[in-house]
Amino acid sequence: MNKEKVEVVPYNTEWAKMFELEAILIKEALGQNCLQTYHIGSTAVPGLSAKPVIDIIAVVKDIMKVDEANKAMENLGYKSKGENGMLFRRFFQKRGRGNNYNIHIFEEGNSEIDRHFKFRDWMINHADDRALYEKLKKDLAAKYPNDIFNYCFGKERFVADIDKKTGFNGLRVVKALTPRELKAVEHFREKSSTGKMLKDAAEVANHSSKILEATEAFDRSENIYFALYQGSDIIGYANIQLIPDTVKLAITWDIFIDEPYRSQDIDNQLSAIFKRWIEEQGIVQSLKFSFNSL
Repeated sequence: MNKEKVEVVPYNTEWAKMFELEAILIKEALGQNCLQTYHIGSTAVPGLSAKPVIDIIAVVKDIMKVDEANKAMENLGYKSKGENGMLFRRFFQKRGRGNNYNIHIFEEGNSEIDRHFKFRDWMINHADDRALYEKLKKDLAAKYPNDIFNYCFGKERFVADIDKKTGFNGLRVVKALTPRELKAVEHFREKSSTGKMLKDAAEVANHSSKILEATEAFDRSENIYFALYQGSDIIGYANIQLIPDTVKLAITWDIFIDEPYRSQDIDNQLSAIFKRWIEEQGIVQSLKFSFNSL
């Protein structure tokens, strides 16, 4: 259980001013790589009760160059959290008495930027949903006063419903962490021949000598599962197996997309996303196979 205190308080007009002042510092820390900063999340919605944490998006030219600014961000009191579960994001947190910020940094063109804008603007313009969201947050804060994870998980379905209402339809890739995402991954693994074959190492080993080598490494490998979204729908999953205690050596890479969502366009977009991510992570692929991928 995460022990961060969860508190939902009435809207405070000072939040907008806090954003403006902090945004100046963020731009200076990120330098010329930073194109713009934006106030997002509940504290950006007038009249909406929220956790007193200012969420800021910083849009940059090159996400990889953000790492060069880690020291400058630390000098402002931030802790670097890396991607923190979301591909091509850099996440920073600062906590202090009345001085709490989350900084989400994305490269220009990332679909997450549009998603956050659409959600914020929907909350501003739709009082009924804003009231429902406020009640949900207050109820969750009362139920999980010291558990930020379950507080966030409890909002997941509501947020997905709002994403659908806004018309957001971008492609997103995140590490599968929430109950909904983990349940979807398990469902797709059962549905795909990959999941079935990986449960039977002997059957997999019969396919080729290379796969036999891979199965021998499974017991000492680290699995990373990704949930693949189109808009608010989880449309599939991806899995990479890394051999620990190596220079990020990947032994398998697998993608499964549910049949209704399969298309050449989705195939091309996901291929580009994962190719870039693997390269940026410094992962070396020694063996690669997949079943029922695109």
